[in-house]
Amino acid sequence: MFKTYLKTAWRNVMKSKMFSFINIIGLSVGLTCCIMITLYILNETSYDTYQKDAGNIYQVGSEFIGLGNFKKLPNTPAALGETMQNVFPEIEQSTRIARLFGEDKTLLQYNEGSGSVKSFYETKGYLADSTFFRMFTYNFVEGQPQSALNNPNTVVLSEDVARKLFGSQPALNKVVHISSSTNGDHDFMVTGVFKPINKPSHIDGRFFMSMMGGAMEERIKSQGPNLATNNYFFTYLKLKPGANVANLEAKFPAFIEKYAGNDLKAVGFSKKQFLVPLKQIHLNEDVKNNVTPGGSVTYLYILGSIALFTLLIACINFMNLATAQSAKRSAEVGIRKVLGAQKKLLVTQFLGEAVLMSLTALLLAFAFTKLLLPLFNQVSGKQLALSFTDNAGLIATFAALAIITGLIAGSYPAFYLSSFNPARVLKGKFSNSLSAITLRKTLVVFQFIISVVLIVASVVINNQMKFLRSADLGFEQNQQVVIPLRSGHAKEMYGALKDELLKQSYVSNVGASLYYPGIANVADNIFFKDGQDMQQGKDVKMNYVDTRFLQTLGIKLLAGRMFSDDYYAQDTTTAAVVLNESSVKSLGFANAQQAVNQKLHSTFNNITYNFNIAGVVKDFHYEDLHLPIGPFGFMLNIPPQFNYAIVHIKSNDMAAALKAVQNTWHSLNASEPFDYSFLDKDFQENYDAENKLSAIVGDFTIIAILISCLGLFGLATFSAEQRIKEIGVRKVLGASVSSIVALLSTDFLKLVSIAIIIASPLAWFIMKKWLQSFAYRTHISWTVFLITALVALLIALLTISVQAIRAAVANPVKSLRTE
Repeated sequence: MFKTYLKTAWRNVMKSKMFSFINIIGLSVGLTCCIMITLYILNETSYDTYQKDAGNIYQVGSEFIGLGNFKKLPNTPAALGETMQNVFPEIEQSTRIARLFGEDKTLLQYNEGSGSVKSFYETKGYLADSTFFRMFTYNFVEGQPQSALNNPNTVVLSEDVARKLFGSQPALNKVVHISSSTNGDHDFMVTGVFKPINKPSHIDGRFFMSMMGGAMEERIKSQGPNLATNNYFFTYLKLKPGANVANLEAKFPAFIEKYAGNDLKAVGFSKKQFLVPLKQIHLNEDVKNNVTPGGSVTYLYILGSIALFTLLIACINFMNLATAQSAKRSAEVGIRKVLGAQKKLLVTQFLGEAVLMSLTALLLAFAFTKLLLPLFNQVSGKQLALSFTDNAGLIATFAALAIITGLIAGSYPAFYLSSFNPARVLKGKFSNSLSAITLRKTLVVFQFIISVVLIVASVVINNQMKFLRSADLGFEQNQQVVIPLRSGHAKEMYGALKDELLKQSYVSNVGASLYYPGIANVADNIFFKDGQDMQQGKDVKMNYVDTRFLQTLGIKLLAGRMFSDDYYAQDTTTAAVVLNESSVKSLGFANAQQAVNQKLHSTFNNITYNFNIAGVVKDFHYEDLHLPIGPFGFMLNIPPQFNYAIVHIKSNDMAAALKAVQNTWHSLNASEPFDYSFLDKDFQENYDAENKLSAIVGDFTIIAILISCLGLFGLATFSAEQRIKEIGVRKVLGASVSSIVALLSTDFLKLVSIAIIIASPLAWFIMKKWLQSFAYRTHISWTVFLITALVALLIALLTISVQAIRAAVANPVKSLRTE
């Protein structure tokens, strides 16, 4: 019996090759999209789940109150973890790490002997406690994780960094010189090498330096037990099994009052501590600026919806074409019933055919996924893989999904076909029921609603990305070359480097600073005016610069003056500051002019420092456009130890200019590599998640449209076949080709128009919500919906017209021959 069913199914597939092709390819493409997006979602939701004690590890977060834009952050003071461990019996262990916040890359050097030095910049470096590798799971190939960072000036390297430094030689006990703007210049002994685990983690370190033995140790010691300031550590607690997290958090307010209350009052703000489970850190959107950029639950919902809707469109095509072909198989059903076939057996036959096609589509989908994953990884920035051993559960799930899809998609035609009256069918009196026609029309409308929403989403996201790329940031971002100054020698030679570069015809200006717009800036100060105290102070983000930095970036002056060599002695003596407009408003000055030459004060460790406002500059975006512009200020960096030099190139020949800058660098610093980046590109990296989302949505929108068009093409073909004799009669009576094409196209275009009317407000609502995540955003113009409507109608018309024109130009004699 099964063999007979299989033969019948295969014959029906081969008899309607085009419809079968559309069904199988459409469904396989939908399943491929589903599989790839599911892999992406599984990756995003599996961060840190591989950690041995993941269920008991929590990150301590801080909610700052009274600090302007500050809300919930993952940053804590140095002493918090150890103090909590001593106070709360629920805590088994604490550890902390710190980003190298003064740099985006770190200089590593290894003396191979005979005067040969390997020297290169490396990213993703961290400072870590001795307990870090006792709490977190790492696969060590050299050294022991329990003791790797016990001693000062030790470092643990990832396997690929170790190979870059030492080749195939063992790394253990070798000495590496590390130059860090955060931690200073020091020699470190390699005490461990780990092989990266092919699992996602919110800590993506390539090397970990001991917290002790450098400039960070001096900061920690100078801070002592203070739990109010220097919040730039990430603190983790490992709780004892069975510890009640809610009860522990309930004790935090009293803990903060006892151990930090006085210090917090002195600095003029307060804060609350809370815990975030390790496995929830990556997708916790309430806590910003974590160790690595977090994921977005909203984006996962968007991608999940795209996957689901793409599969739905494919299923709709399947159901539409299956019901549309019911008339062709009506005679078969009639004969089978006359010969004694039971309804149950007919239902089994048609459901079996649907499942067979869906499983065939699934096999194709797995093949497509393996083929397309490298491209998807490139677009999404992930390293996803489909393994038939590692992803057995996923594959089984999709096999079940394919069977269910086949059953659901084939259910209506199965029960519909099996219910035919054989007498009416064999007399030729069968026609598609009104319910079948209505269902097909409804499903066409539904799938084009999805397609139109995706088109609008793709256009709006693309417009927002264009806006972000072209927005006026308030400073000159083009032709700005950023050069890292990592080692003590590089910092000391900056003055000579600047003087030499300013002599070159390629160079317009040169400036230097601790930070530059678009990267993390951890420095801030709480200022208050005469007659006020720290409780009334306002938090202002700070950057420490040289006398040319503001001019190099082209930041616009509103009142007073900027820093310059002419006023250097005066500005260093009076602790001059240059503030932006937002700072002036926040501090309560009526306007920029009124603020110039006014005094400001700040108290730290019971010492009050005095400042003088030298000038006010126009607001500019020191952070990306997700965030509103807040109070920001500049001071001269004394002594002049800068993290970055900014070189403004005025020549159009960028290659020649960079070569000249490189030669100047090497003439002054032959032992260190010349490295650079472009300010505009660095700033745009803040929109990496949105760029990836834009690419993914755009690609899957095209796929969804193609699947919709496949279904529309199939239905148009079926409609033309059903009306072939009508078309022949019309042509004999003198109907033109254009009138017949219009006749066949009008019904479908009406359905697409209905879909556009329903989808437009829905798309507007969804994208308006998405744009609200940006402080600065483009608006959704009515032209977006007009263009989308025209595109959808044009796509539908082109799809339908292929078959409509083919039917219209056919010889009517052939179509009427049987009459």
